[in-house]
Amino acid sequence: MKALQNVFREISGKHGLGAASFVAVAVLFWVICLITLPQVAMLDYSFRFNLPAADVGGPQDVYTLENYSYFFQGNDGTVNTLDIGILFKTLIAAVFVTCIDILLCYPIAFILAHSATGVAARMMVIGLIVPFWVNEILRAFAFRVLFGSTGLINGIGMSVGLWDQPVDFIRADVALYSGLTYAYILLMVFPIFNAVEALDRNQIEAARDMGASWWRVHWRVVLPVAKPGIASGATMVFMLTAGALAAPQILGGPSNLWFTQLIYQWFNESANWQRGSAYAVILLIVCISFVMMLMRIFKVSIGEIGR
Repeated sequence: MKALQNVFREISGKHGLGAASFVAVAVLFWVICLITLPQVAMLDYSFRFNLPAADVGGPQDVYTLENYSYFFQGNDGTVNTLDIGILFKTLIAAVFVTCIDILLCYPIAFILAHSATGVAARMMVIGLIVPFWVNEILRAFAFRVLFGSTGLINGIGMSVGLWDQPVDFIRADVALYSGLTYAYILLMVFPIFNAVEALDRNQIEAARDMGASWWRVHWRVVLPVAKPGIASGATMVFMLTAGALAAPQILGGPSNLWFTQLIYQWFNESANWQRGSAYAVILLIVCISFVMMLMRIFKVSIGEIGR
């Protein structure tokens, strides 16, 4: 609370009381009305029975653990391997997409921070940002067309003789992973860029002068500085990938089911908001726990991520 008061005083001293009050009200509205209250309502729903509208608020409308029990045991009392398996598959896929984004975005961020200058740097930024002016749904459909049986990838592959018949990239989830990797690439590039930009170029030159190879320079000099940016980007990419719905719906194969699609089915197809809320809470808790565990393993604090 004292830290928040200090921030309010700092903003008030620089920009006036009116600006500080506006920021405070906007942040409170965002945190309370758009984050806290919806989560509390969803949590309350998750402990309720799915009752007809006439019975809501009546003697049968009591709290229960049935919705959470169903996730673990199903209706027959045995282990619900299907839903648990889908959750783990979603988490593994989110980790995979996050790792691919790190491998792709780290060199881009480093080049943008320490190699590209002037027109080249501006063109790189424009090249990264402009494609995201297109709606996410349209980009997903574009990837479906690109990886389709008659799409560009199959066309080029068959024309140069890499394969004889169209490859089903949709069923193999190649289109899905590619679309998700591309969808959140900016959320990985700019946190890493922001961290790496603070690195003194002289440290890199000194390491090179002492005979260190490029991989050792990055391992010993650049990566320790970039670690908070990587952690910040990885957290956002992982959480958004695990919670993605549009891309799995459009790009996912017929045998592939994302955990968010299960939640969607409970809410919209089964009209069971209580069970859908329980599944959403489970996904939220598992994702936050996984991120906190990785932060502890890699010794990165929340303060470093938010810096």
